[in-house]
Amino acid sequence: MADREARSSLLRSKVHAFCQAFLESKPPRETLDTYFTPNPKITEHGPTWASRRLPFLGRTFHGRRSSSTSSRDDSSSTCDDYFSLLASTLSFHPDKHTFPPSSDFIVDATAGGTGAVSVVAHAKFASVASGQSWEENFIYRISEFDEDGRIGHWEIWADPLSAWEAVVEHDETRKLNSDS
Repeated sequence: MADREARSSLLRSKVHAFCQAFLESKPPRETLDTYFTPNPKITEHGPTWASRRLPFLGRTFHGRRSSSTSSRDDSSSTCDDYFSLLASTLSFHPDKHTFPPSSDFIVDATAGGTGAVSVVAHAKFASVASGQSWEENFIYRISEFDEDGRIGHWEIWADPLSAWEAVVEHDETRKLNSDS
């Protein structure tokens, strides 16, 4: 029982620090280096049909980009690429209330053999192209931890329809302006 409590405490602490990195606007590379295992996965769940305009959605990104990997490859699929694709499409505007206190995190120290942590959060997002913004709740499920509590898999469930509408509005406005 003491081992389970210690593991729960470690995972809660590590995920809290990971969430704080977003509030502190830590660079993606630093976030990946600090909080993730050497070969992590990131999955932002959503419909694959939306990936044309939301290229980070509906697929799993694996591993890290090496210095010899081009960041301009459209088929890029590393966790570094996830952050690049996300930042080129949407901006994230967290505030001090974005993440709940760590005591509200849902921690299962034994899920999947290495533990899992779920966090329900709230923030403002905006389309980089149109500037249209919205607020939404989203969920992180963080799992596949190593023995030190570094993240192996980060899954995100958010509101892809709001993101879609924000980026499509820009595309439609641009099309209307070019037709006139």
